[in-house]
Amino acid sequence: MLYVNDIFYSIQGESSYSGYPCKFIRLAGCNLRCAYCDTQEALDIKNSKPLGIDDIIKSACGSGPAGVKLIEITGGEPMLQNESLELMNRLIELNYTVLLETNGTISLKKVHPDVIKIIDVKCPSSGHSKAFFFENLKYIGRNDEIKFVIGNKDDYDYAKNFITEYSLGQTRLIFSPVEGAVSHGEIAGKILNDGLNVRLGVQLHKILGLK
Repeated sequence: MLYVNDIFYSIQGESSYSGYPCKFIRLAGCNLRCAYCDTQEALDIKNSKPLGIDDIIKSACGSGPAGVKLIEITGGEPMLQNESLELMNRLIELNYTVLLETNGTISLKKVHPDVIKIIDVKCPSSGHSKAFFFENLKYIGRNDEIKFVIGNKDDYDYAKNFITEYSLGQTRLIFSPVEGAVSHGEIAGKILNDGLNVRLGVQLHKILGLK
């Protein structure tokens, strides 16, 4: 049984898969309260429905065309619920490309190796820059991604230094500006001036007015 906040079909908007049709499973409950959180409805399990894995799969897989084989498990924080691991395993068995969006504070050791992990390293403006579970750096595969949500210059410098300190230059990296706090153009300019091999992330689904 998992606490599910929402199941829906939309455009993937915040990773290297941005722009692709995607089926989403949004689990409820989170161990952080980031200052810029834009999914507050999923922070507490009170805003959820407990569902068995079979029911979740039936609902999620039926939420869009059968030919769409990209699915994302997000939250909240999915790794708070142990059964999310079994859900991911089942979806891999069904030949889905599975994305896991996680805040990186809980061990990812047991996540199926074929799951593509999108790991959010919290910068200072989140209020949780000390929450990252550093052992997770050992579990980053070649297809996984690390995302830094950037709200100001301090966040940018923190992310840049984090990449250097932990030798992440060969990892897929995303700098995602906080909407309304810092301009995409400003972050783009910094990336270009510093010659960083990172992807500028925009919340495409919000630009399109989608979930």
